[in-house]
Amino acid sequence: MAKDYYELLGVSKDASDEEIKKAFRRAAHKYHPDKEGGDEAKFKEVNEAYQVLSDKQKRGQYDQFGSSFDQGGAPGGQGFGGFDFSGGQGFNFEFGGDGGGLGDIFGDIFGGGGKSQSQTRRKGSDVSVDVEITLEEAVSDTEKDLNIYLSSICQQCKGTGAKNKSDIIKCKTCNGLGQIKKERRTMLGTFAQMEVCQDCHGYGEKPEKSCDKCGGDGKIKESKTIKIKIPAGIADGQTIRLSGQGEVGFRPASGKSVAGDLYVAIHVKPHSIFKRNADDIIYNLEINYSQAVLGDKLKIPTIYGEVNLKIPSGIQSGKIIKLNDKGLPHLQNRGKGDMLVVVLIKTPQKISRSQKRILEDLRKEGL
Repeated sequence: MAKDYYELLGVSKDASDEEIKKAFRRAAHKYHPDKEGGDEAKFKEVNEAYQVLSDKQKRGQYDQFGSSFDQGGAPGGQGFGGFDFSGGQGFNFEFGGDGGGLGDIFGDIFGGGGKSQSQTRRKGSDVSVDVEITLEEAVSDTEKDLNIYLSSICQQCKGTGAKNKSDIIKCKTCNGLGQIKKERRTMLGTFAQMEVCQDCHGYGEKPEKSCDKCGGDGKIKESKTIKIKIPAGIADGQTIRLSGQGEVGFRPASGKSVAGDLYVAIHVKPHSIFKRNADDIIYNLEINYSQAVLGDKLKIPTIYGEVNLKIPSGIQSGKIIKLNDKGLPHLQNRGKGDMLVVVLIKTPQKISRSQKRILEDLRKEGL
């Protein structure tokens, strides 16, 4: 019975090349014999289907003549040719290049595929620190000096890892490629993949004599002071990222590694009298009964200093008086939040006899 390659991969006949590739990737993961629950026979079938449908010429021939094409159904009897799925012999897959195809697809299964580590710039470790500031410091741009302990460039070898600059030699293990070819024999045949050279760590070169201070890493752990600028209006819990201010990578002078990033988490300390709500400042103001009835003028604190506040007569407890632009600056935007003064009328717990007589008289008056 003729095989339906589209059905084997679970795609329609008008599927795109990318859809076919994704379908094969899923099927290869599912049926690969080296994985638990794998199915060797099924794996060979989906493999055969992909070999045909991923090639435009073979796909066109298959669409015209079907899977019996390789048995002489096509003009000239050429068939698909070049693929032997009967015993797992006669085919070799190369992994580790940039060309995609089977090397890219099987990379997830066998650990290879895609760009090798030697072809990409490696990054040093990111570093996270916490910094605490006051609410007053959050009002304007603030600078802080951070004393942190991290990997920095070894000043003795300038990041080369070598005792002397002339000691840098081409790696003999990989012949300067930074990667070596490893072959793996399976029931499906021999699979070759490119692996990072462990002798030079993928750099293609190494120190013949290592630096006495860093031992060939090109970096050492040391205390470092970094100045950080904290923008006005920053909120509690927000993080500032300083690119390239983290730990340096392995042998930074090689140009094949970059420093990690520094992440600074900002914590704004709680204030003794103010509360923050986004960019607004909330302040509870207690006044007595007579001030509430008659009104008053008071000096009250703000994060910018004292200001005069007019209390209107007859104000009710819980009433909010808004002071425009007395809050925190809007981060990365113009303008400021407001200060919200919450008026609270306090009731005295103890009063004198004269005060009591006055209040009794006021009660008789309906107040």
